[in-house]
Amino acid sequence: MENRKDPRFPVQFRSSFSSTNIVSGVGILGDLSIRGCRVFSVTHVHPGTEIEMRIEVSDDEPPLQVKKAVIRWCRDDFFGLEFVDLTPDGWARLQHVVKELDAQPYERENQTGEES
Repeated sequence: MENRKDPRFPVQFRSSFSSTNIVSGVGILGDLSIRGCRVFSVTHVHPGTEIEMRIEVSDDEPPLQVKKAVIRWCRDDFFGLEFVDLTPDGWARLQHVVKELDAQPYERENQTGEES
């Protein structure tokens, strides 16, 4: 059994990624954590490739920009990556998104409970 340092959250955020002269593509983010994510994509990538990434967290906000991420593993139609470099604003937004995802199960429980 694998031990994870950070919790992962199931999401379905649209994303695009690129690496100068190596690869570019689009995908759907899944299993987001503060340190990385899984990306479902038909674009073939290779472990060790450094990419830039844009994550569409919300239709109301500009994409979250990841200046540098490293592809750690890949399978048929998905790959895992580690976030390496974000702007300070990018890190703050990512932390906010993860915090909101972490709170969601508790918010749903409170909303379905009896009214006071």
